[in-house]
Amino acid sequence: MRVPALGIVCLALLTVLTACGVDPEGNASNTPTTTRSTSDGVTMRVERVADGLTHPWDVGVLPDGALLVTERPGRLTLVDDGEVHGVEADTSSVHARGEGGLMGLVVHPDFASSRLFTTCQTHRHDGRAVDVRLVTWRLSEDRRNATHVRDLLTGLPVADNGRHSGCRPTLAADGSLLVGTGDTASDPTIPQDRTSLGGKVLRIDLRTGQGPPDNPFASSSDGNERRVYSYGHRNIQGVAVRLGTGQVYATEHGPTGFDEVNLVRPGGNYGWDPSRGGSIDDYDEDDVSMTDLQRFPNAVPPLWTSGESSTEAPSGAAFVSGSAWGALNGALAVGALRGQKLLLFLLDDTGDEVTEVVLPPEFDDRFGRLRGVRSAPDGALYVTTSGGEDDAVFRVTPQRR
Repeated sequence: MRVPALGIVCLALLTVLTACGVDPEGNASNTPTTTRSTSDGVTMRVERVADGLTHPWDVGVLPDGALLVTERPGRLTLVDDGEVHGVEADTSSVHARGEGGLMGLVVHPDFASSRLFTTCQTHRHDGRAVDVRLVTWRLSEDRRNATHVRDLLTGLPVADNGRHSGCRPTLAADGSLLVGTGDTASDPTIPQDRTSLGGKVLRIDLRTGQGPPDNPFASSSDGNERRVYSYGHRNIQGVAVRLGTGQVYATEHGPTGFDEVNLVRPGGNYGWDPSRGGSIDDYDEDDVSMTDLQRFPNAVPPLWTSGESSTEAPSGAAFVSGSAWGALNGALAVGALRGQKLLLFLLDDTGDEVTEVVLPPEFDDRFGRLRGVRSAPDGALYVTTSGGEDDAVFRVTPQRR
């Protein structure tokens, strides 16, 4: 039985500034760092609102404040004011293996009337992985079950072992759906192939699954290419939209080190090419630059990279919002799997530069691997763990002294 746990941790919030540059060959080079403490007395309150979960991958905040949570083995869970219960849904086709399963989730903007939400999931047939797909569901009034409405988009590539399955959906400022996808770590041509939906940020209509007419490749004769917003990615785990600007940011796993936070530019190539320009047939993740500026001089360099010596495995991402957060208002919050920490990226006014990276000690190696990060309308952050046993959902709010 899943029993919601109570418990609040309040600790002083420290900040650490780190930044990494990128040399012409796409490798990270360290730049000077500084350390400081917050000057406005912000602390974090971390409340465990649910536990007993298994790889909770994403969180959707419903209009009444309840949480809808996806668990990677193929379960939906409802969390509401101390009550945690399963949501019955036919997820028998979910291929839960490795990094794949029931993954990202987005609540539709008209949920109050439609009760619709969409998930990302790996799909199997006759015991074999077929694809990664976006599935739209309707939640019942009593929130005890969800019924399949439509397959919004099918055909995202998948590996049978689940590697690099992606898959994070997020609403854009205009109501379209952004989807960060993985490259399957198998076919090396996928990231640079704009007719493949893997290794991309997609932008699609939330009702039809088609690419909007103002997408960068909207004039293409290929339906998949019309859905592509950016390409040349490895394994996107987080997509977030900056409030007030509509700018799109994505977090991405590097091969060994060189994890990235990217500012997503429409039509941009982000330079990952494990095929080495089509010269090899095997997936090369050892000798290829994460952002190959030699092969692709116009590739978009990362906004931030962890560099060669550090692997964070950045995952879910969301923007911090609300005056109660003080100097952290507007920061990009990113959960780290390997790093087992929460990173808060402070951006300049244009959003083109990371000025500081805040490392809250409340999360530093305290709760293990962090997977999902979502913001709520009231300014709270929801963060999930991903250890595989007795995982939890935390509610994080700012406290001012």
